[in-house]
Order: sequence, then structure tokens, then C-alpha cells
Amino acid sequence: MAKEELRSISRNLQELQKKLSLLIDSFQNNSKLPQHSRISLDDGVSRLGSASSEVVAFMKSPVGQYLDRHPFLAFTLLVFIVMSAVPVGFFLLIVILTSLAALLGVIILEGLVIAVGGLSLLCILCGLGFVSLIMSGMMIASYVVVSSLINYWFSPRPLTQQNTNGDFLPAMKSADFEGLYQE
Repeated sequence: MAKEELRSISRNLQELQKKLSLLIDSFQNNSKLPQHSRISLDDGVSRLGSASSEVVAFMKSPVGQYLDRHPFLAFTLLVFIVMSAVPVGFFLLIVILTSLAALLGVIILEGLVIAVGGLSLLCILCGLGFVSLIMSGMMIASYVVVSSLINYWFSPRPLTQQNTNGDFLPAMKSADFEGLYQE
């Protein structure tokens, strides 16, 4: 009975392999891409499609909609997540190493190290939250200042004409001078 099951399983696997190869061949024959780039491009598109569906699902969630309405908070959260990756990684490494040490019989040391590590991680993450808030505020403020300066520097201005004294005066029509020196 076990041999019959193995034969049916091997037959099913062979049928699946044939169907998969036929499917890949039909994709490659219908595609207008070069032979060597067809499968990798299809894999990349399928990965991109699944990632974009996850992004769309997140943006439809209440948290995604809230962050979409509050870009400063979203940027602060992004900076915080990026900056906290290293301390969290070190903390997890310490937890794993102390767990391995606990398997060898050092239970008290594990509890102490995890407690101290947890408190230090809490302090570091609070500090990083404050620093990320300040950094994102400074980045956004500098963006506003730089964009305002660029808009000021490259804004259209009236043409100027040089006076005989060498001073630059704004170009004025003769109609503008009427009524200035009426006595």
C-alpha cells in the first residue's frame, strides 16, 4: 500500500512538473522579451505586485489614512524606525546570546542582562524618539527655508536701468512720473 501511495505521489509530481513547464513555455512564447530575461522579469513583477498590494492594504487601514493626513508624523515615524533598527538589533542579539547562555545553566545572569538591556533599550529608544522628532523638524524647517530662498532668488523681478550716477533704478514709464513733482 505504501508503494502505491509513493507511485501516485510521484505521478502527481510529474504531472505538476509537466504543467508548470508548459505554463512557463507558454509565457515565454507569448512574451516579446529576450529568452534570458523572461523568467526573472516575471518573478520581479509578481514580487512587486504583492508588495504594492500590501502597501495599498496598509494605506486603506486607519493608521495609513491617519499617516497620510499627517505627513510630519509619518516622516518622524520613518526616521525613528530607521534610527532604532541598530539598537533593537543589538538588543535581540544580546537576548539570543543570553538565552543560549541560559541553556548552559546561567539563568540568573540571563534575567539580569535582559532586564538591564531592556531598560537601556527603553532609554535609547526614548532618546532616539526625541532626536528623530528634532531631526525631522529641522529637516522640514530647512526644506521650507531653502525652498523659500530658491523661490525668492529665482522669482521674476522688474527690469532695472542704470542711472547716470551708476545707481540702478527700476524701469519706470514716463506716465509714472506724472504727478510726482507737481507744484
